[in-house]
Amino acid sequence: MKKQKYTFLFVTFVLSFACALFVAMKVFPNNPFSKTKSKFENNELSKIKDGDIIFQTSQSPQCEAVRIATNSKFSHCGIIYNINGKWFVFEAVQPVKLTPFDEWIQHGKDNKYVVKRLKNADKVLTPAVIQKMQEYSQQFDGKKYDAYFEWTDTRIYCSELVWKIYKNAAGIELSKLRELKDFNLEDSRVQKILKERYGNDIPLDEKVVAPSDLADSDLLITVIDNY
Repeated sequence: MKKQKYTFLFVTFVLSFACALFVAMKVFPNNPFSKTKSKFENNELSKIKDGDIIFQTSQSPQCEAVRIATNSKFSHCGIIYNINGKWFVFEAVQPVKLTPFDEWIQHGKDNKYVVKRLKNADKVLTPAVIQKMQEYSQQFDGKKYDAYFEWTDTRIYCSELVWKIYKNAAGIELSKLRELKDFNLEDSRVQKILKERYGNDIPLDEKVVAPSDLADSDLLITVIDNY
């Protein structure tokens, strides 16, 4: 009888500990139980700076179409900001928002990403310029994502957001703007997305900037590449 009692208490203890550990992992994703997270924080976060641009491969039919149309592995990007001592990615999703850095990483395919920085960032991206960029960014916070890739500020998409912040707040044009017709639009997967968005009236002359345009910019250098 005592043996059964001790067995019951032991099983109860194990189940209680497992449950507590599960809750801790969910509520505190950066807790010390996660060796991977700890290693990530020490090695990766120490390399990034305010104003860095981060790229990843998102997983959706539209993102697949973007990769095909631009002949690039990148389909999403954002700007890294330090807010009150914590790292965030300011990104154009639905809606435009600040996303915690580690959470943003987890949204990409296989958690892979690339971080790039201005070649002369130490001279150009001064604290005053970074503050101006963050202040300028606030006008986009909460705006709807632009699935039609229009060159307006009413709605906005990821690479457009990054390009406009650098251009209008830091005075830096990261890349030349292109037109929609300049991309590879012949693939059936791209055609499907275009048909869903525009019907038969595709705005081929619309000014656009793709994540690949920013990633290929001669003004940037690679800081982290874990692809």
